[in-house]
Amino acid sequence: MQLALKRVMDVLVSAITLIMLSPAFLLIAVAIRTSSKGSILFRQTREGLNGKPIEIYKFRTMYIDRCDISGVAQTTSDDPRITPIGRFLRRTSLDELPQLFNILKGDMSLIGPRPHAFGMFAGGTTYERLVPYYKARQTMKPGLSGWAQANGLRGPTDNAIRARARIDHDLAYIENFSLLLDIKIIWKTLRQEFLGGTGL
Repeated sequence: MQLALKRVMDVLVSAITLIMLSPAFLLIAVAIRTSSKGSILFRQTREGLNGKPIEIYKFRTMYIDRCDISGVAQTTSDDPRITPIGRFLRRTSLDELPQLFNILKGDMSLIGPRPHAFGMFAGGTTYERLVPYYKARQTMKPGLSGWAQANGLRGPTDNAIRARARIDHDLAYIENFSLLLDIKIIWKTLRQEFLGGTGL
C-alpha cells in the first residue's frame, strides 16, 4: 500500500511541478542553446530498479565535445568541461529537473537511491568491489533525491569512506521506507540542494 501511494505521489508531484516550472524550463533551454552549441538535454544510461538500464534526462551542463556519455568520469571543482550556464545549473541542482519526466515514465521516483552509472568508480575501484552489498540498493527505484543526498553525501566518490557511507544510507532508507520519510527527504533536499548546492 505504501509503495502504491508512493507512486501516486510521484505522478502528482512531478506532473504539477513540471507544469509550474514550464516557464523556467523554457528560459533554461534558451540559455543553454544560446551559450554553447549542442542539444538542450543530456541523456545517459544509468542503473535502474533491479539493475535494469534506464535512460535519464538532464539539462546539458558541459560542452558537447567534452561530455562523458558513460558517466564514469566524474566532475571536479573548476571542471573545464562545464559551461558557464552549466555551472549555475549544477550549483542550484536545476540540471536534474528533467528527471521529473523519468519519474512520470515510472523509471524513477521522487525519493530513492540515486541512479548510478554502470561501472561507477568509488575509492579507486568499482563500487561493486568497494561495497560487496552494493546491488542491494537496486531493490528500490532510483530517486531524484535520496537519504544519502539529503545528508550531504553527494559529489565525487574518490573518498572510500564517504562512498561506502552513501550506500549505507541508501540501504537504511530502503529498510525504513515510509511516505513520511520521503516527505522529510524532499524538504531537506529543497533546503540543501536548491538553496546551497555545490554543483558536484
